[in-house]
Amino acid sequence: MPDLLLELFSEEIPARMQAKAADDLRKMVTDKLVAEGLVYEGAKAFVTPRRLALTVHGIPQRQPDLKQERKGPKMGAPDAAVQGFLKAAGLKSLDEAKIQRDPKGDFYIALIEKPGRPAIDVIAEIIPLIIRTFPWPKQMRWGERSARNGALTWVRPLHSIIATFGPETEEPEIVKFDVAGIEAGQTTYGHRFMAPAAIEVRRFDDYVSKLEAAKVVLDPERRKNIILEDAKELAFAQGFELVEDQVLLDEVAGLVEWPVVLMGSFDAEFLSIPGEVIRATIRNNQKCFVVRFPSPHDSGGEGSRVEGASSSAAASPHPRPLPAAGGGRGDQLANKVILTANVEATDGGKAIVAGNERVIRARLSDAKFFYETDLKTKLEDRLPKFEQIVFHEKLGTQAERIARIGKLAAELAPLVGADVEKTKRAAQLAKADLLTEVVGEFPEVQGLMGKYYALAQGEDASVAAAIEDHYKPQGPADRVPTDPVSIAVALADKLDILTGFWAIDEKPTGSKDPYALRRAALGVIRLVGDNGIRLPLLAAFAKAAKPHDGKDLLAFFADRLKVQLRDQGARHDLVDAVFALGNRDAEGTPVLENAQDDLLMVVRRVEALGKFLDSDDGKNLLAGTKRASNILAIEEKKDKRKFDGAPDASLYKLDEEKKLASAIAQVKTDASAAVAKEDFASAMTAMAKLRPAVDAFFDKVKVNDDDAKVRENRLKLLNEIREATRAVADFSKIQD
Repeated sequence: MPDLLLELFSEEIPARMQAKAADDLRKMVTDKLVAEGLVYEGAKAFVTPRRLALTVHGIPQRQPDLKQERKGPKMGAPDAAVQGFLKAAGLKSLDEAKIQRDPKGDFYIALIEKPGRPAIDVIAEIIPLIIRTFPWPKQMRWGERSARNGALTWVRPLHSIIATFGPETEEPEIVKFDVAGIEAGQTTYGHRFMAPAAIEVRRFDDYVSKLEAAKVVLDPERRKNIILEDAKELAFAQGFELVEDQVLLDEVAGLVEWPVVLMGSFDAEFLSIPGEVIRATIRNNQKCFVVRFPSPHDSGGEGSRVEGASSSAAASPHPRPLPAAGGGRGDQLANKVILTANVEATDGGKAIVAGNERVIRARLSDAKFFYETDLKTKLEDRLPKFEQIVFHEKLGTQAERIARIGKLAAELAPLVGADVEKTKRAAQLAKADLLTEVVGEFPEVQGLMGKYYALAQGEDASVAAAIEDHYKPQGPADRVPTDPVSIAVALADKLDILTGFWAIDEKPTGSKDPYALRRAALGVIRLVGDNGIRLPLLAAFAKAAKPHDGKDLLAFFADRLKVQLRDQGARHDLVDAVFALGNRDAEGTPVLENAQDDLLMVVRRVEALGKFLDSDDGKNLLAGTKRASNILAIEEKKDKRKFDGAPDASLYKLDEEKKLASAIAQVKTDASAAVAKEDFASAMTAMAKLRPAVDAFFDKVKVNDDDAKVRENRLKLLNEIREATRAVADFSKIQD
């Protein structure tokens, strides 16, 4: 079957837009093809700084013929209805219609047959529409036509379009259409400088090979691999190791069509600046990689850590600090850089390297000045400025927020085993580096620079570490602090922002979360879980300075925990079942003050409950409990009352009732004792003993006995099953 080749050739496409644009092109074209009945075999999109390209394999030569029935009015309907039906169905008279017999009356039916069109004609209609409606985040108009109504807009001026269609064994046809005077053809252009001449192409394989010969690597993944491997090899050859950076690699690959990796250098005197600042300066200003001295014991794991750090930093308003450059020689940056050119220069790249080195030298000079200037002012001396900086109009100044964090951190410190005075000091200084010159220039090193400045002024190591770590963790790949002082300040920072925005009713809605509250909640969950901390949330919420809806915030944490556990492969309904534990009011609603809010215990219960429900005993007990709950719901609605309270043992008529009552009593005792010791696996083992008695009860006992007292007693016994399982979870929340 035929293939489609499409290329949209333009001026420079910004690197940040390229990946999405390629995906949008693939999706828009293939969705339209399928909607037109042209089901394809495969599609892949490509992007370079100057072109969007798409190949779609296995498209049918023509659309399938369409046959459908259109139901019309009843026989004897008004003439207006009949005429409307004939016009819509394309019939000349009712003689061309069929009659369908129906109990509600006889109806006219039109059989419509629409022959399929050649696929190339359909494609010629689809592509111009896609080009004109392409979802670029920013677009422009250009040339003489730009002032006219309906002028084409594109991310940059669009110069040419390739559109060919045909089977591999034949000469493909050009798909005939034009967009704003640009006619589709089979002409593209090579590298802007090294091979700018026009190139005639036929199909995708031909297109790729001719572009390669014209110094264009079409596939962005290939360009990334070339840059990464060449950079590693060049660094290794000079006795260094590349500091990998996936975000920067993605960006650089979007800036070049023919990547050429070169090495430059900078003055060794700049190595007195923290390595993270050097890297941020070179990365942000010149899109260059840095290198380091290799560690004799480094097996490559550090490179992975660096890569993850970069990705996290780019995605958040409080980015992860870059990897430390101090410490042992194996962590220390070298005064070398790796840059990626877009041309094979006749001088071997000397002029390109020299130009980059001039800019890097100037930028590092600025960074060195900022760093040395910052060291002249102590962190605490910067704090008064926060009194004039508003954190949020309803939550006060940054100074007030810092005071709240300090108070809450001091109260949390004993719970996590942290020194209270060190915790207070760390909380006081945690935000101070936001007012430094370096962080003002490079926000991604906030926290980290605070640690450096704290150490420089003689602060305790735990205090300095907490200044860096209080933002952590900021994502699933981010490190979780383990020092108690860091944990206390990190928890306080996140709980303050959560309770504060809950107090002013600024909660995440849909995909909108401008204050990163979901991330803050997940950070609390990871801090607690990874460090094995017992932190009842409701008590922690109550320590916050702002009054808020604790019940609503607890539900928010339950949702975040479900997201995390689901990502880890656990069932989210089990989280509901555990969070719903606690005392209940007369309507059966969980009472907030007694709800399960200890995250560590929730996770452990969920793990034990999940294993139990994977067993036959667990599955059958769940079924029995659900059956008991369903019967109770029906009978309680019928009688308009609850069947709670202890059953009367004197009303038991059958052995199965007595055995069930005995099993329930034993399970309550054993399961409650196990839960009290936080031995949830043993609690589940105790619950399993209930299963045979429940099965036997439902096999032999008629719940709705003719004797009203016996019926009531048996319903109370069913309620006892439900209550017994609540020792470990609310089984009514568990999905079958």
